[in-house]
This record gives sequence, structure tokens and C-alpha cells, in this order.
Amino acid sequence: MRQAAAPPGWLADRLHTAGLAARDAVWHPLAGGRTNKLWKFRNATQAFVCKLYVPDGDNPLFANDATAEATVLSALSGSGLAPELIAADSTAQGRFLVYRHLDGTAGGGTLVDTARLLARLHAHPPPNRLGTRPGGAQAILQQSAQMLRALPEAVRHRLDALRPVMTCRLRARPRLLHGDPVPANIIATDAGLRLIDWQCPALGDPAEDLAIYLSPAMQSLYGGRPLSAGCERRFLDAYGHPARAARYLALSPAFHWRMAVYCLWKAARGHCEYAKAAELEMARLEQIQSR
Repeated sequence: MRQAAAPPGWLADRLHTAGLAARDAVWHPLAGGRTNKLWKFRNATQAFVCKLYVPDGDNPLFANDATAEATVLSALSGSGLAPELIAADSTAQGRFLVYRHLDGTAGGGTLVDTARLLARLHAHPPPNRLGTRPGGAQAILQQSAQMLRALPEAVRHRLDALRPVMTCRLRARPRLLHGDPVPANIIATDAGLRLIDWQCPALGDPAEDLAIYLSPAMQSLYGGRPLSAGCERRFLDAYGHPARAARYLALSPAFHWRMAVYCLWKAARGHCEYAKAAELEMARLEQIQSR
């Protein structure tokens, strides 16, 4: 999505009226988001990010919920896990939020630091009024049904041949999930790592966040290249919860299959880069199934 150089006039006026942005503020588009529009702007002493939500209600795997993001950012204030929320509002023209800009590098954290960041998140008390994500192998596989029906028949046949037969019934105590902890959503600052882009948080199995971060497709699309088996082990060891790591590994065939379906669903909707990402997921799944 091409990012507009300047925000809509109504948005700039709204922030000016609220005392957040000067009339002559210089706005810089940010390229991080694949769904919403983001800009960086400054007042006299500080930099902020303004996020304007673009309606995208049909994504079965990654929600785009402005209310949930504002709720979580408020709940995480002072935690060192997320940026500081400054304002959130809903208008006839659109929904937006403003948070303090984080000076740092996207995807700049080490595997160990990233694993510990997610462990800290999963230990944080969740806010009220947050949706729950179903857990377990069958729920993971069933989440793909809508996407699978939208694919061409030949693609569906290939995916059906790879669909794992799962007997894992492991359940987990629901924890606060980021929902999309890809490398691009992890910022390395002087004060440590922070998570941004909280539009799809939930209560659920921490293995869900581990699966998104370790996904070959997501690493390729947002980090550069998939992690090796050794890097994955180092990440899970640093996460520090052997039972959760074991649950992720037991559920990983379902996670990889769901992500392959998702990537092919995205590719079928014109996002060509996801086709190669799907191949990475299917290759990893075939590797697991051949053991």
C-alpha cells in the first residue's frame, strides 16, 4: 500500500485542535504497516506517530481493531512493553490513535531478547474486554476453513494433501497475546525492546505468538529470512517456559499449515509476495511430517 505523504486535512485539523500537532507540523509517512496508514510528526520537543485505520474486516487471521489497540496500549502504560498512548478517537471520517514515537530499529533485537520480551508480555495481566482466541489443534486448523474455500481447486488439493492429522489436545491458560509479533513490530530502543502495531491482541495460548514469530513466512516477509532449527531452539530456550515451548512444538504442524493457507489466500488477493512465503511454510511442514 502506497503511503500518502501527508495525512488528510480533517486528521491534521483534529490533532491541531487537540493541541497535539502544530498547524505547520511536518508529517513523514511511515512504511511499516501493510494495512493502516501511519505518519510521524513532531511538536516542540517530542515526536509522535499517528495511525489512521483503514477498514479491513475480512482478514480471518489478523484483525484490525482500533478499540482493542487503544485498550491494550492503555493497559500497558509504564510496562516497558509498548509505546505510550497519547490519544485515540473515532470520527465519521475514520478512526485513529496517536502514540509517542519510539526511537529505535525495527527487528533489531536479538533472538534471546525477543524471546524474553514475549515472555514478559505473556506474564502481564491482561486488560478487560479483550477477545479470546480459541486454542488447540482443531481450532487452529478450523480457522483456515474460510480462507481455504476462497482458493482455486488445484491449490486446495495441494493443501489438503499436506493437512496434518492432529491428536494434540493440549490446552493453555489464556494469556495476553500481541497477535502479530513479527520482527517489523519489534523495535529495539536504548531502553530495550518494545512491541508496536497492537491491532489484533487477544487472550489465548502463548504458543500462538511463538508461532507467528517463528513462522518461516513471517520471518521472510518481515525479517529477511527464516530462522534455522538452531535459532528456533535458542529462541524457545530463552523464552524460559519449557511447557509452552513443548506445546508450540506439538502444535507446529497445525500452525505451519494454517500459515500456508493464509499466505496463499493473501496471494490470491493480489499480494504476490505471499506466494513465496507459502512455499516456505509448506516446505517446513513437509520437513516435520517426514521425521
